[in-house]
Amino acid sequence: MRRQQQVARVHPIRPSALRNALFCAICAAFGTQAAQAQETPAQPPPAGQPSGPVPTPASEDQDATELDAVVVTGIRASIQSSIQNKRDATVVSDALSAKDIGDLPALSIGEAIETITGASTHREKGGATEISIRGLGPFLGSASFNGREATNGSGDRSVNFNQFPSELINTVEIYKTQRADFIEGGIAGTINMETVKPLSFGERRIQLDGRATYPEYDRKLDDGEGIGWRGTASYLDQFEFANGGRLGVSLGVQSLESSNPEEVAATSSTWRACDATVELSGNCDSAINDDLSGNIVPGDPRAGNTPFYLVPNGRTYRQIVEHDERDAVFAALQWQPNDTMEVNFDYQWSDRTFTEDRSELVLSEGRRGIRNAVFDENGAMQSFDGQSAIEANSNYKIRAEEYEGAGLNFQWRPSAAWLFSTDLAYSHTLRTENDWTTRLRADDEDIDGEDVAGIVDARRVNYRYDYRGDMPSVIIDPAFDITRWENFGDVPRMRRDEQQREHTLRAFRFDGAYFPERGFLTAVKAGVRHARSDYRDYDDRVEIELDRNDNLDLIRDANIGCRVDFPQDDFLDEAGGNTIERWATFDSRCLFRALTGVDDTGRNPDLRNPANNDVGEKTQALYLMGEFASEWFGLPVTGNFGTRWVKTDVRAMGLRSDLDVIRNADGSISLEPTGEFETEVIKASHDVLLPSFNAALELTEDKILRLGVYRAMARPDLSAMGAGRVIDIEDGEFGNVGDAIDSIAATGNPRTRPLLSWNGDISFEWYPNPDSLLAVALYYKQFTGGEIPVLVDETFVIDGETVVVPVEQLDTTDRKSDLFGFEFTGSHRFSYLPAPFDGLGVKASYNYADSNFENHDLRLGDQIDPETGETTPGLVEPANIFGLSKHVASGSLYWTLGPVDLQAIYKYRSEYYQRFVGGPSQNRYIQSGSTVDFRATWRASEQLSFSLEASNLTDEPRISYMPVPGNFHEYHGYGRRYYLGVRYRF
Repeated sequence: MRRQQQVARVHPIRPSALRNALFCAICAAFGTQAAQAQETPAQPPPAGQPSGPVPTPASEDQDATELDAVVVTGIRASIQSSIQNKRDATVVSDALSAKDIGDLPALSIGEAIETITGASTHREKGGATEISIRGLGPFLGSASFNGREATNGSGDRSVNFNQFPSELINTVEIYKTQRADFIEGGIAGTINMETVKPLSFGERRIQLDGRATYPEYDRKLDDGEGIGWRGTASYLDQFEFANGGRLGVSLGVQSLESSNPEEVAATSSTWRACDATVELSGNCDSAINDDLSGNIVPGDPRAGNTPFYLVPNGRTYRQIVEHDERDAVFAALQWQPNDTMEVNFDYQWSDRTFTEDRSELVLSEGRRGIRNAVFDENGAMQSFDGQSAIEANSNYKIRAEEYEGAGLNFQWRPSAAWLFSTDLAYSHTLRTENDWTTRLRADDEDIDGEDVAGIVDARRVNYRYDYRGDMPSVIIDPAFDITRWENFGDVPRMRRDEQQREHTLRAFRFDGAYFPERGFLTAVKAGVRHARSDYRDYDDRVEIELDRNDNLDLIRDANIGCRVDFPQDDFLDEAGGNTIERWATFDSRCLFRALTGVDDTGRNPDLRNPANNDVGEKTQALYLMGEFASEWFGLPVTGNFGTRWVKTDVRAMGLRSDLDVIRNADGSISLEPTGEFETEVIKASHDVLLPSFNAALELTEDKILRLGVYRAMARPDLSAMGAGRVIDIEDGEFGNVGDAIDSIAATGNPRTRPLLSWNGDISFEWYPNPDSLLAVALYYKQFTGGEIPVLVDETFVIDGETVVVPVEQLDTTDRKSDLFGFEFTGSHRFSYLPAPFDGLGVKASYNYADSNFENHDLRLGDQIDPETGETTPGLVEPANIFGLSKHVASGSLYWTLGPVDLQAIYKYRSEYYQRFVGGPSQNRYIQSGSTVDFRATWRASEQLSFSLEASNLTDEPRISYMPVPGNFHEYHGYGRRYYLGVRYRF
């Protein structure tokens, strides 16, 4: 591994190695400025921004200079720029744009995107991560950076927006309809992030941004991280040469250190339905007699008429101390050697590491001894009495993710009629995660051999469950003291887990455009693109379990030597219903070391595993598109039409266990694994045509009617296309190899087809002035979606004998689903009010979406027999499509008071289904929620400004349910966060 396995505890106010880099960047910028031979003349404003002067109110000084009259800054400038971008777009779109670098009105790129109409985010670690557009989850959308695809470290097609500093991005745009020259992949839409073009910016700028960060929950910690910080330095300049050439340079560097403490109460992610008519003595999936089991599954004769309740495998309380570091560098060069050529180069690098020190209290038997159960008509548990083993677990986690991306673009315009361009793109992400976990379980004897009060059935405790508030009340038998360290010393288990995800993307495209002098067509464009994406991953586990009787002294010494006080006060005090305030905790690294004898056991020498993925994907695309300008019904109309042909080739390498054939004297055989593996390669190919049409009808000078009709596609996740095969062998003796194989399970399916959709959009947009917008849109999508189990006959050669075995795997269903939605966007500044209220403005958006898609629970939903195609009705209702919230809304109220900008941002998202990363799982629902953020900026001078920002002012937790709405799964509390910033511009 390229980085250390441990991260030392840091002091409340921390130095950083990148502070030197920030300082050097500024010194270099000053040096460049001093060496520059001449001043660069002012350039035209960036494309998509207002070019004319903004009217000066009558109350202002009429002698003000022309420059004073056109300067619009802060939030107003950002909203004006966003409105103009939407108006100039050639497709249905929405944007968030900043006139100046670092002026996006949000704390992160994810939080910026969720203020755009129709966009919503899923929150992890208190920040916005996955983006859903118009009610379709991230797997049906696409994202790009400066128009190019970007890699990630999770194995899906989404982008980790936390890798990109918001201070170095100027525009985020969501294209909601497709165009033939867009990179394929956006059924829901395409999110594109853009950095500033230095020549378009038009002035020299050296800027320093510093921000102190403080998470509110840090005050609860006994040894808190204190105040974190985020520092950004950027330099932007333009140069003119004697031969008429021009060069633009943009450089940015950022470093941050912060913490994100969390409080969690959760269940396991595996749920079962228990027969409510059965009195349980053990787990509900344990056979009570030959004819009756407490566990109900689809197809069970009792399923249709027997009441049941839903229970997980276990329950966990988790206290997290977290530390986060990120360093990032952005660079861009824009060179125009003459009037016919332009070269653009951009580079991004980001390295993010976070560590978590977790203390957990675990009830590991969530299905045992359940009595007095009270539940609703859906099986959601409300109260019961139960019995479980109880554990104190310690976990230390490090995740490191490095992103590197670059692009080189060359444009040549030999004449007014022709334009040619080439583009080279590179993107690479490497994510490595290590976990060191130690378990200590309670027993009827403590580490000193004394009897432990409250323990029943040798190692269990009785508890009462009651779900009335935000989270359940779990009352453990008071006779058992969960804060007493001595009680935890049985069956120690140490695990060292390592995961690595690596994703590399290389792409080339060539585009040509012809511009006729007259006629219906204003441009004819064509292009070709070739891309290769490579994804590899592995998971490794080293596990050590000690026998208590053989290691009494070792366990006792480790218990005593690694004790720590509970790391915080007021655990989950904001969660209504919580009853667990603290428990016995241990130093996670100390305990692992004491019980294993080493800081780190290291990974297994052999990392081969059928579950590992090695997937290569090649894409070839051709497009032909025409742009037009004409009249419809006597009104001006512009637009584009075309088609894109896409061919995708997948090559996946996987492993399967090698087998020996044991031949018996009577002619029968049996199979035995050799411990070795054979490599399997599966190839697949598919191609598709994606036509598109967009038109903008100018009803009046300030009113536009847009229409978009297109076909779109979304490819399956790379991690879902593995070729590994797990062979399950029957016990006994058989006549041939085929009979001896019970089944073969696939770890993925390289043959999975892309999801395809037909889409229609119509929108009305009104632009009464540069500060105002009113837009309403209707949209419809019909798409193939969802996954079904299928049997695919595959050929295997085992000890020279060829057998054909049906392998069960997931494939894309042909069932069609519909989605209908509408959205509203409004923005207005009350400039006609008397001062100081003329600085008030408002922006609001709302999106409604509904679909008839059905996503059945993996265990308890409808079950399809892959061989016969017959469906067994499930026990629980299906979820809708991943990421669909029927209602998504955001609103912003801003007030400009001279040099002061105030802004409050409200965001709401209704309940939605959120699948787990890494494969099929049971249905998880995220509760609806709303947040309020605040931002205040004071421009003390043209160069100096200060800001105060706060996020999640409503202290909104993230609450989730499984496998039906209303059945508690998880409570995540992370509190409010505050930011105090200063910016200086040279």
